[in-house]
Amino acid sequence: MKLRKKTRKPKKTTKRPAARTGAPSRPRVSRDQPAIPQVLQAAGRPLDFDELAQRAQRNGASARKRLTKELEELLQSGAIIRNRRDEYCLRERLALTVGTVSAHKDGHGFLMPDDRSAPIYLAPRQMQEAMHGDRAAVRISGTDHRGRPEGAIVEVLERNTREIVGRLYDESGICFVVPDNPRIGHKILVPRQHLGQARPGQVVLVKLVEQPSKTAQPLGHITRVLGEHAAPGMETDIAIHSHGLPFEFPGEVIAEAEAFGNSVSAAAKRGREDLRELPLVTIDGEDARDFDDAVYCEPLRGGSFRLLVAIADVASYVEPNRALDREAQLRGTSVYFPNRVLPMLPEALSNGLCSLNPNVDRLCMVCEMRVSADGKVTRAQFFEGLMRSAARLTYTKVAAYLTNPAAVHEPEVTALGEQLQSLYGVFKALHRQRLQRGALDFDAPELKVKFDAQGRIATFVESTRNDAHRLIEECMIAANVQAARFLKKHRIPTLYRVHGKPEEDRLEQLRSFLQGFNIQLPTDRELEPHDLSEVLARSVGHEEAHLIQTVVIRSMPQAVYQPENIGHFGLALSEYAHFTSPIRRYPDLMVHRGIRHILRGGNAETFPWTTGMVSTLGQSCSHTERRADEATRDAMSWLKCEFMRDKIGEEFDTLVTGVVDFGLFVQIKGMQIDGLVHVSALGADYFSRDKTGYRMVGARSGRIFRLGDHLRVRLINVVIDERKIDFELAEAGGGQRMVRGPWQRRRNQHRGRR
Repeated sequence: MKLRKKTRKPKKTTKRPAARTGAPSRPRVSRDQPAIPQVLQAAGRPLDFDELAQRAQRNGASARKRLTKELEELLQSGAIIRNRRDEYCLRERLALTVGTVSAHKDGHGFLMPDDRSAPIYLAPRQMQEAMHGDRAAVRISGTDHRGRPEGAIVEVLERNTREIVGRLYDESGICFVVPDNPRIGHKILVPRQHLGQARPGQVVLVKLVEQPSKTAQPLGHITRVLGEHAAPGMETDIAIHSHGLPFEFPGEVIAEAEAFGNSVSAAAKRGREDLRELPLVTIDGEDARDFDDAVYCEPLRGGSFRLLVAIADVASYVEPNRALDREAQLRGTSVYFPNRVLPMLPEALSNGLCSLNPNVDRLCMVCEMRVSADGKVTRAQFFEGLMRSAARLTYTKVAAYLTNPAAVHEPEVTALGEQLQSLYGVFKALHRQRLQRGALDFDAPELKVKFDAQGRIATFVESTRNDAHRLIEECMIAANVQAARFLKKHRIPTLYRVHGKPEEDRLEQLRSFLQGFNIQLPTDRELEPHDLSEVLARSVGHEEAHLIQTVVIRSMPQAVYQPENIGHFGLALSEYAHFTSPIRRYPDLMVHRGIRHILRGGNAETFPWTTGMVSTLGQSCSHTERRADEATRDAMSWLKCEFMRDKIGEEFDTLVTGVVDFGLFVQIKGMQIDGLVHVSALGADYFSRDKTGYRMVGARSGRIFRLGDHLRVRLINVVIDERKIDFELAEAGGGQRMVRGPWQRRRNQHRGRR
């Protein structure tokens, strides 16, 4: 097969109209009745419901009922505000800022404005009536002691928290639930008649029946007992409920997924490029169950390569505005816990019809590229294909073959040896180009959890990446770049994966940190990706490499999804989008829809999503990604604490990963388990952090603890509920008094009441 010179056009007999992609639903606008914001604008003053109904020509019971619903939607969006006299006002006339509340574990919070302006500080007293994730209208009242804008909540527009997971307590005859999520500082009061079968100390799910106010704590009813505090799998259940992750598919979603059957229909195969004779292969981890991507490569004359990246065609099954699509958008991403997966799509699709399983026909979207010997993609095109995976290979097997092709390998690997060598060749070319443009390469080992037969944690194991991982990564990045360029060329609104430069204050902190390792960053010009790439390259092979990588990552902003393309700083790319994982990421599905729209004869004018719609979707997808990351991080922190709780008194070799006013954060080598050496456990001296922020200095002894130091420590305390681990210096001799956390104090106080 030769690389085609231009995009293939589908046959007339099988061409479907562009509208087949499905347009998002839009509200109907009546030509006879004026819009509510226009009515308020014309009135020039706040209006109560009756006067608003009259001016808006909403006469009759049904019209007034529709008006009530319309007002609720406008209130939730923040377009209008209801004042204390029950009158409706235009938000823009009140000098208010609308956004989402982001709570902090210390009690204060921030309003993250919808217009992406600077966050507004909310003092603890303001947070009494709001919870993390609520939408609110805020009036800026001044600035705080750090010069940040400070606000007062005028109205909570929309409540985001309906259920909370936490532990039940009974104190002085009053029952309450303490949320597991540290961002929620309220105690949920529970009337005794609504305790159900729950007992104090158990982990429960409580439904909020009254939200918090300035003068009252929230009220709730217990709807489910998750179990005893230390039961196997409890960490995952708590993380799921604490972060509001959807974990059960509605019946209509499952029915829609299963209606496609177990095999690709003959009708779906028509009009596609038939790649079933091409030995495309998937290469994934041993525990992978859903296979998004397959690859094929062959050498061409002159040292170039023909590379095909075939991706599961999820868009052919998940149509916009159907139940499957709504649920996928709600989830945004699959969530991978150490012992459980919450897929974005039902198993009938994620592990079945969409998954590129071996030796079965599958629909795919293909990016075909010609890659030069120096790693540049000189030509590329997309088309809809029909494939049959030749083999399900693993990173371990492929890496073993690439390391020593002459050794004895499994027959399926040996049979594909020539193609694996071609893939290795194109990888080397793409990797050379990566190094040339200065992309960052974070190669830290991944932490794996091993469980015993009872489902309890047995140990942690660090898994290092090999060339098979890097091979697939480079092929996927190449396809992602071409997808972004294709959609940009055709002016299709899409979700780019963007990553900005480090902000100046964080960059200064990074400079100070690196100076401690005798590494300098340029100050006479703007920072470029290759500057940080060189820092990472210098750290390879040193024990501090993981620490340096972590600090570099913390210095940079988080990558997000948005329709405005600003490039990807970390990868040193001017265009980048996610195309290669539509089974587990909703943004990839949107990228597929844009590409398919063009392939089927559409254009930017007929694409049913506007830039505004895509922008809103990007914020949602970025939120669900952060939510999944926080949930899995919480579950992992719980497991680390559970693993350590029976090791009190044992000693460990650690690396200092953080210096704060109250002590040193350290990480156990080889396990990535973090803990605190409190300043009082550093020795009989007055220790304080110096002006660099990376050293703790003793006033009397002059002893210095630095970021990156290697310390031998002893475990003295574990508080699972707070995800906290405390150490002391091993040289302290073990005579130090254990300081108990508030959860442990509370547990001991009420042990007799259970």
